[in-house]
Amino acid sequence: MNYLVIPDKFKGSLTAKEVIQSITNGLERADKSPSIDTVIASDGGDGFLDAVATNIVAEEVTVETLDPLGNKIFASYLFKEETKTAYVELAKASGLELLKEKDRCAKSTSTYGTGILIKNAIKKGATKIYVGLGGSATNDAGMGIAAALGYSFLDEDGIVLNPIGDNLSKVFKIERNATASILNRIQFFAVNDVDNPLFGPNGAAYVYAKQKGACTEDIAKLDDALEYFNSVIKHSLVVDNSLLPGAGAAGGTAYGLKTFFNAEFISGVNFLLELAQVSTIFKNKKIDYVITGEGKIDSQTSNGKLVKGIVDLSKQFNVPVVAVCGKLDANKAELQKMGLKNAIEIYDKNKSVDYSMKNAAKLVENIMYQFFKKKRA
Repeated sequence: MNYLVIPDKFKGSLTAKEVIQSITNGLERADKSPSIDTVIASDGGDGFLDAVATNIVAEEVTVETLDPLGNKIFASYLFKEETKTAYVELAKASGLELLKEKDRCAKSTSTYGTGILIKNAIKKGATKIYVGLGGSATNDAGMGIAAALGYSFLDEDGIVLNPIGDNLSKVFKIERNATASILNRIQFFAVNDVDNPLFGPNGAAYVYAKQKGACTEDIAKLDDALEYFNSVIKHSLVVDNSLLPGAGAAGGTAYGLKTFFNAEFISGVNFLLELAQVSTIFKNKKIDYVITGEGKIDSQTSNGKLVKGIVDLSKQFNVPVVAVCGKLDANKAELQKMGLKNAIEIYDKNKSVDYSMKNAAKLVENIMYQFFKKKRA
């Protein structure tokens, strides 16, 4: 049988490459002569650079920058000299995985470190910049990136504010320094696959801030702050991008990229599947099964995540999709709505989540073996 394997990472457990290897191991045990095509992909979040690097030849540039809490770290981006194009993964400098669980605090984090990466890419000659969003530890509406690239955010006393989520509600005036005019010549692309607005019940704070260390009271304050910040933007820049689908991505970073740099929103799944020429694989080979997956399949999966993008593409070629995940938190109706033929979790309710995460590689291999052994019987 012919298999096409395109999983996302299992966050905190396995990279996409490791998931691919485990699935492949299981298939080779279940099928004596499988034909397996593999693609490293991403929805624009963690793993974005790995997916890009698999499909294009580009220089990896390492820069000293800051993590979400302002600590010095080194992070990388990709630069393709021939096309003057940079690929930046927000999670590399502003990601949740950079912080210990006890240090995660959506009020105190910033995307400033990602801004440093972008600034370096511009100095290197980049005229197109793709920013992969997702996996962020932040809720600053992209204020940190803007601050790194020449914007200043001042309070009522004219004091420049630290660009963190907690200070969104203190912004009174926005200034742009003269050197920032070079940004007018740069094309920005916000690569993401969520459709949340900036604020409100389905906005950046209410949907994502809890996983970034925000308590219920913090979430309400952050949501109010995002709405207030947008009112300042409307007054200062005479623009309102708060309701754009996807504006709430990465704690509102997509909103900031659109507002301050006129970024174009593009689908991470579509962008990377096109880069990997996945449609060509379907056209050139009769695929029997597509196998995808992610750490957790739940209601957010249908919000433009990689799994949903894979399902939508596979439908065009009438190929069934099997998803493997760490934890399955979607009912049968939700799975049918996503278009998934099968979704299999490796989590065993009789064992801890920690056990599943530590043993994910072998568990994925075994469950793939068991599933496809039955299919081959």
